[in-house]
Amino acid sequence: MKTILIPAEDHDAMGAVLEGARLVARLFDSYMEGFAVRPSAASYVSLEPVSSLALSGAFDPEAANQSRHAFESFMQAHEVPSGSGEPAVYSYGWPRTEAADDTLIGSLGRVFDLIVLGRPGPAAENPRMEPLEAALFESGRPVLIVPSSVPKTIGRNVLVSWNRSTEQAHTNAFALPLLRLADKVTVLTVEGGEAQGPSGEEAARHLRQNGVKATPLTIKRGERVSGEAVGEITLEHADRLGCDLLVKCAYTQSRLRQMIFGGATRHVLTRANLPVLMAH
Repeated sequence: MKTILIPAEDHDAMGAVLEGARLVARLFDSYMEGFAVRPSAASYVSLEPVSSLALSGAFDPEAANQSRHAFESFMQAHEVPSGSGEPAVYSYGWPRTEAADDTLIGSLGRVFDLIVLGRPGPAAENPRMEPLEAALFESGRPVLIVPSSVPKTIGRNVLVSWNRSTEQAHTNAFALPLLRLADKVTVLTVEGGEAQGPSGEEAARHLRQNGVKATPLTIKRGERVSGEAVGEITLEHADRLGCDLLVKCAYTQSRLRQMIFGGATRHVLTRANLPVLMAH
C-alpha cells in the first residue's frame, strides 16, 4: 500500500480520514495524494431510499481551496514531507488545483493502492455516498472507510467478515499487507448468512499460510433473520473483541436489494464506529 488517494471535502469526518490515511502511510512508507472532490454537475440533493444516506449536495467553488488548505495544514502539522518521488516514500502531494467530480475517484483510484474516504451519513455535514460508490464500483481498488471519530490505531486487531463469497476473497487479498502486520486477526463466520464456499477455518488457514496470525470464529445467527442481522452481529463482535479494523466485502447482494430488504453492507455503512476496509 505505497500509494494512497484521499478525495477531500468539507465534512465532519475529514480530520479522521486524514489521520486514518496517515496511520496506514506510516506502516508502509506511503505517498498520500489529495484532491478536492465535488458532486457531478448532473447530481442534485437527494436521499437514498431506506437508509437516508445523503447522495449529493451543492458545491461552493471556494470549498476546493478550503479542502486543500485543510489537507496541507494537516500534513504540515504532522511533519509529513511534501513530495511525490519514485519509488514512493512517506510524503504527500496535491497536484490538481481544480476540484474534480466524483467520477475521478473511480478512474484515478485505479492507479493507487488504497482510497480513503469518510463513512457516509444522512446529515449535510456528513460524507456523501457518491464518492464511496465511485471508489467501490469503478476503481477496482480497496477503500478504507473511516468514521468521524479519529482512530488511534488501524490494523493491530482485525476482524475479517468471512461470508465465503468471491467478493470477500478479493477483499482478503487486498487486505493482506495490513493483515500480515496485525497482532491479532479473527476470521468471523455468521452461520446462515454466508454463501457457498470455503469455511471460516479454511479461510483462516489460507491467511496463516500467508503469514497472518489468523484464528477462526463461527457464530450462530440465532433468531435474527433480518437482512441486516449479519452486519449487526459483525459489528457487535468487532466491538466485543476491541478491533480497530473490519475487513469486509461490499454488496454481495445487489445494491437495490439491500436498499429494499436491508443487508450487511448497508448496516455496516450506516453504523460502523471503526475503520472498515471494503472492496467489491
